[in-house]
Amino acid sequence: MSEQNEMKALLKRLENNGVPMTDEIKQAMLEIEVGYFTDFETSDYFADRPITFLQSENGAVKTISAPHMIATLLHHLELKKGNDVVIIGCKSGYIAALIALIVGEKGTVKVLDPSQNVIQHAKSRLTHWPTIEVRHIESLHISPIAFPGELNRVLVTGQIKELPQWIISRVSESGFVIAPIGGITGQKLMKLECQEGELLPTDLGHVSFGPVNIADAGIGPVSPNELADILELAIETFQEMELISEEEQCSITDLIIDLRDLPDDLPPPGEDNTAIEDHPMIRLLYQASPSFIRLWPLLHLMVQPNLANPGGYDIDRDEEFDSDNFGI
Repeated sequence: MSEQNEMKALLKRLENNGVPMTDEIKQAMLEIEVGYFTDFETSDYFADRPITFLQSENGAVKTISAPHMIATLLHHLELKKGNDVVIIGCKSGYIAALIALIVGEKGTVKVLDPSQNVIQHAKSRLTHWPTIEVRHIESLHISPIAFPGELNRVLVTGQIKELPQWIISRVSESGFVIAPIGGITGQKLMKLECQEGELLPTDLGHVSFGPVNIADAGIGPVSPNELADILELAIETFQEMELISEEEQCSITDLIIDLRDLPDDLPPPGEDNTAIEDHPMIRLLYQASPSFIRLWPLLHLMVQPNLANPGGYDIDRDEEFDSDNFGI
C-alpha cells in the first residue's frame, strides 16, 4: 500500500476513534510525507506509533510523535491562515512543515531547538520551505538573540518542567502556549491562554513526551526526584478516578517528601557496592508499600506506560496486515 493510502486509512481510523481533526489538518497530513523527515523505518507511524528520526551517541533517540498526538496538537493550536507560530523542539521538521502548510504563505513558523544535531537534521529536510526559520538556541531558558515581538501561537514539542520566563512574558493577548509540562516520566498537556495579561491554564490530559533537549534524554534508571514526579502524577490520576483513599494518599505524599529529601548525587540502585535492597530509595519504597499495596499494579503501569494509539490497526480491518510488524 502506498504511503498516501496508508495515511488515508490512518486518518479514517483516527476520526472513527474521536481524534479531533479539521479538513486543513487532514489535508496537510496527506500532503506532507512523514518518510521525508526520517531515515528510519516508518511503518510504525501508520500503526499510530512514534517513530525515530535521530539517535544520539549515548543511545537516546528523538522521535516524531504518534499521528494521534500530532493531530491533537494541531487541533488545539487553532491554526488559521496568516498565523505566526513558534515551535520549541524541532521534531525532525515534520510538525513545522504541517503547520507551514496550514498557515499558508502569509504565515510564518519559527523553530527553536538547543541541539545542533537536531537543527542540522531539520534544516536539511526544510530547504524548500521559505516561511520556516530553524534556529539553534543556547538554552530553553534564555531568550534567543534578535527574536523580538509578542508570541501568539507557541507549541512546545517535548517535556519541560515549567515554561521559560521569556515565553511567559511575551505571549500576546488571546495568544496561547501548548506544552507538556511535568517530570521526565509523565506530564500534563497544558494550554495556557493569555487573558488580561494572565496565562490561564486548561488541562488537556496526561501525556508522556521525551525532553525537548536530546542531551537530557539519556537512558538510565529512575532517580528519586523522577519517581517523586511519577507519584505526584499518580495521586492526581487516582483522585480523578476516585481510586485512592485518604490514608493511601497521605502515605504516598509522605513517600514523595522522603524521596525529594534524598541527595541529588545518590548513585542509582546497583551501581555501587551496596545491595539493591539496601539502596535508600528502595528502602523507602519497601517501608511505605504496605500502606498502598493495592495500588502497586497501577503505579507499575505509570512507570512503564502503554502508549495510546487510537489510530492503530484494527484486527478486523479489511486491508491486509502482518501482525508481527505491529505488536499484535
